[in-house]
Amino acid sequence: MESQALEAISQIIRSRRSIKPFDMDSSRKVERALLLTLLENANWAPTHGLTEPWRFAIFQGEGRMELSETMQRIYRETTPANEFREDKMKKMSENPLLASAVLVIWMERCGGEKIPQIEEIEATACAVQNLHLSASAAGLAAYWSTPPLLGTRAFGDWLGIREQDLCLGLFYMGWPKPGFVWPKGIRQPIEAKLTWHGEAT
Repeated sequence: MESQALEAISQIIRSRRSIKPFDMDSSRKVERALLLTLLENANWAPTHGLTEPWRFAIFQGEGRMELSETMQRIYRETTPANEFREDKMKKMSENPLLASAVLVIWMERCGGEKIPQIEEIEATACAVQNLHLSASAAGLAAYWSTPPLLGTRAFGDWLGIREQDLCLGLFYMGWPKPGFVWPKGIRQPIEAKLTWHGEAT
């Protein structure tokens, strides 16, 4: 039984891919019950001091347009003229409409000074990994995106988060388009990334 469970989770981990919104079927809805199951799995991430700092704002249906318009507005307002790109803004505003659901992820500072900020960020990233693996297991395409505008105070104010909190990205989810071929991944051998201390058994 243990070897079967390890084999199953290994397969999920190794087949997980980042699938961009362009390859998602915007006409097919991800049901609330499934989303809640995936988010419950995210909720079981490791957390120092049980602060559970991960937070998710979920945008579906018309809410995706609100997110799209807000990102477009804040990009215009906060991007220096010499860095502004019309094509980048267009893509940024289109992506939320291509996915069935978009989650805005942030770390809510709960542990005070006792727990370092980096540990709260790491805990939130673990929650996102749980979410991504669960989405893959369900057959969903998913993509974690971190456009710089998410770090602006303007976006934080719109989201309603405090200055000590930190927005960590957008998580796009949707069913793959019909005929989509799940890509194969490549990783360098793990042996090249290991340093053994003591005798391996």
